[in-house]
Amino acid sequence: MQDACYNPVAVQTAVDLANTLRPVKGEDALETLEQLQDFLDAHPAAEPPGTVPRQLTHADLTEVRALRETVREVLERSSANAVEAAALINDGLRRSRATPVLRHEGDRWWTEVTSGADRRSTHLAATTLSALASVIATLGPARLGVCAGLNCRATFVDLSRNGSKQYCTRNCAHRASVAAYRSRRSPH
Repeated sequence: MQDACYNPVAVQTAVDLANTLRPVKGEDALETLEQLQDFLDAHPAAEPPGTVPRQLTHADLTEVRALRETVREVLERSSANAVEAAALINDGLRRSRATPVLRHEGDRWWTEVTSGADRRSTHLAATTLSALASVIATLGPARLGVCAGLNCRATFVDLSRNGSKQYCTRNCAHRASVAAYRSRRSPH
């Protein structure tokens, strides 16, 4: 879908944030301030526009980890219980004091949701939760999900035309295909 109402960079930031926690493997990529800084550096949508980044604190880490929990819950619950996912999004947007802003660059207009606060966690909440809300409103709640791979709980947002994504990556899809092939071929 061209010129959709969602920002693909912000959507990917939401997915990447949720996937900093890998529950099946027991891995957490947001345990330290350095890991948080690396995440923020890799995701420009996480920075409040026009502000000078300040030194991260443990409060920032705690807030972003709590946001990650909310984003992950939205991604996990959306297709099964869209009303519950919407409530999580709305609550998170209220807490972050999200504000829609109309922007213009060249010949293109777009809206983005920002937070009035200069804290990275509140801007990240406004950015990621509004991106997920836009996907739900534009493409439907079934586009948010959790990988169907047996040993994977990574999340994804399906922005494809046909909306049939079941796996977080091609690697997971391939592993599932190989496992299904092997189980059909093995004698019972």
